[in-house]
This record gives sequence, structure tokens and C-alpha cells, in this order.
Amino acid sequence: MAKIQKSKSILTKKEPERRWLLALKSKAGRTASGRITVRHRGGGVKRLYRVADFGQDKLGVVGKVIALEYDPYRTAYLVLVEYQDGDRRDKSLLPPRSTTVGLGEKRYILAPYQLNVGDEIICNEAAEIKIGNRMKLKNIPVGTQVYNIELEPGKGGKMARSAGSTAKVLAREAGLTHLAMPSGEIRKVPQECFASIGQVSRPEHRFITIGKAGRVRLKGRRPQVRGTAMNPCDHPHGGGEGKTPIGLKYPKTPWGKPALGVKTRKKKWTDKYIVKRRN
Repeated sequence: MAKIQKSKSILTKKEPERRWLLALKSKAGRTASGRITVRHRGGGVKRLYRVADFGQDKLGVVGKVIALEYDPYRTAYLVLVEYQDGDRRDKSLLPPRSTTVGLGEKRYILAPYQLNVGDEIICNEAAEIKIGNRMKLKNIPVGTQVYNIELEPGKGGKMARSAGSTAKVLAREAGLTHLAMPSGEIRKVPQECFASIGQVSRPEHRFITIGKAGRVRLKGRRPQVRGTAMNPCDHPHGGGEGKTPIGLKYPKTPWGKPALGVKTRKKKWTDKYIVKRRN
């Protein structure tokens, strides 16, 4: 497969909005006491986190797209939106280094596919069916593609947020909307939840070939050692002379649980909203 580069030619050449930048400390998969809870994490290049607005609580306020920017923490791009109402909040509550002085408030949101600089968007209970607009699911026609979908009203978008992701509105019943998720799962979501119209930007991300181990290390991922290459004290598959089999009836995780196809997750109360499993 040919290597597909991350195309940045469509991005706006500007510095990121300093008000919404955070320097996150790398945990390298460790807790406060230093215990490794997530393996194969560590290293990576230095980067700044962009605070994105997944809730878009400015109802009825028109926003204008003034920049399309790259985000090193996400697979999708971000757009910087300037709202027409300005910033009416208490200045003492703003993050440090705020640059909002007499201008419309600027916020980052997920960039939908084919949204351009200069376009206007709005978030309201009901709005025009246009790329980037955000409204309640009960006002979105069946067959429409949506992204950044809320699971609970007022909690902000939780689903369909990665590059190229989109869900499809299938049907409505008893205050719930049926959505076909990117994974193939069909799920019921309350109609009072908000969702954005369109598809998340950068759908070509799925075709990117990493190419070499060094690029994975730059992402903060460390090498993953096979269990059969370890000692018996380190992994259930370890030990033996040379390339011996694992010596078990079925493969196990490093902690002795069944691996590869066996469900070990407990049931959740939200399972009742799943109409069709992704598998």
C-alpha cells in the first residue's frame, strides 16, 4: 500500500488560539503511585492540547469559521469559530493568557468534512440541515448523517468524534432515535440529545500507513513484547525451550484471563439501548 501523507495544504497558516491551549503532563501509563496500569506507553513528542467545545452551548448564536487547524492530540482537524455575541462571562473565570478583548468569543470545535473558512454555523434546538449545524435529534430528518452525538442531554458529544466518523439517523420511537453507528452497531439515543450535521473531517486518515517504528514512538507508544518471549513468571505463555507453544488450552492475558474472543466485560445498564451489536 502506498504511503499517504497527512495533507496539511488545506489548513490555515496561523498560530493556535493561546486561550485554549493546555500543557498536559505525560503519565506514561502510570498512576500517581508509579504503578503501570496501561502498558506500552511513554515517550512521544512534546505537544499542546487544544480544548475543544463538544457541547456547543451557545444556542441561537451564529458562529463564523475563521480558521481550520491541525490538532496533534486528535485524528480529526479543528475549526476555530468566532461567535457574534462576544464573550459575556466573568473575565476572572477565564483561563490565563486570554486574548479575548472586545472581540467575538472564539472556540474550537470538531471540523466537519467540507466545512470551509468563512462558512457560518449555528447550534439550536432546530436549525437548517447544513454541514456543521447542531440541533436536537428529534429535529433531524431520517437518513441524515450526524457526528459528535450526545448520549445524555446536556452532557456534550461523546460518539462519532474521530476522523471520518459519521452515524446515520434510521428511525424514531417513544422518545428515542435509532442511530447506525460507524462500528455497525444500531443504538437508541434520547431525542433530546444534540448532534451535528455531517461527517468528521479527514476521512482519508484510515488509509495512512505508519511506515516505520519511529513514527509509532513519536506518538508515545512503546514496543509490545510477545508473551511467548517472556519468562513463566512474567506471562502465562512464557517459558520453554526455543519457540515452544504456549502450552495452554486457550490463550490468556498477562493476568490470567481468557484472551482472543472471550467476553470478560460486565454488563452495563445502557446495554438495553443497543438494538443490534456491532458483531
